[in-house]
Amino acid sequence: MQGDMPEVRPLILIPSYNTGPILRQTVASVLAYQTPTWVVVDGSTDDSPKLLEPISDKYLRIIQLGKNSGKGAAILHGLREAIAAGFTHVLSIDADGQHPAYFIPEFLKLSVTYPEAAILGRPIFDDSAPALRVNGRKVSNFWANLETLGWGVDDSLFGMRVYPAADLLAVFESTKFARRFDFDPEVAVRLAWRGVPIINLPTPVCYPSKEEGGISQFRYIRDNVLLTQMHIRLFFAFLVRLPNLLFRGENPLESINPPSA
Repeated sequence: MQGDMPEVRPLILIPSYNTGPILRQTVASVLAYQTPTWVVVDGSTDDSPKLLEPISDKYLRIIQLGKNSGKGAAILHGLREAIAAGFTHVLSIDADGQHPAYFIPEFLKLSVTYPEAAILGRPIFDDSAPALRVNGRKVSNFWANLETLGWGVDDSLFGMRVYPAADLLAVFESTKFARRFDFDPEVAVRLAWRGVPIINLPTPVCYPSKEEGGISQFRYIRDNVLLTQMHIRLFFAFLVRLPNLLFRGENPLESINPPSA
């Protein structure tokens, strides 16, 4: 990086829908890193705000939405308020305990060094990962890389990411979609179309058991139908953009990306 780097003001956004007691655990672990953290409660019916009442922290803000609108919609709501408050980057992290809070410094360090980039987590799965989820995501990854001509989306579904806030808002405003489970893959593709450099950060992921409070809102048929429809849309939009994509060159930060396993 050359010259004076722009100031980076990061915010951590945690969208949550009926996550249960593990939400408090997740939020407490994130707050240990003393970064402004907003929890967007997306129409939950599990008394999420009460679950967080024992946590009193100057870095924490809770935003309650009246009805459930989806992960992407929750992040968009928080994003607009974040930009209005002067934050330049948002780090998204899921509320269900799958993402490692101890990796927050790694994401933020890369974001400070490369403020123009989107930092996408590349999951490192352990034995707790369901084989269906591990193998199923390969289909979405294939299509995401085709639709971006290999711009560098190593994992289209992993939700722990740092986004340049202005670029993410521009992507949201370019589509009426990406408001639910389609958020993570669609915005990754559209950021690549926009020419936003992408850095992939290998990141451990775990799936807490039910005994540990683990919960998932993933619904196999519903969400796979949504992803299929999304990739059909994106593929035809990709064909329109193909001439420009062919001549723009590769991801300018491709050399930063570690080799795929």
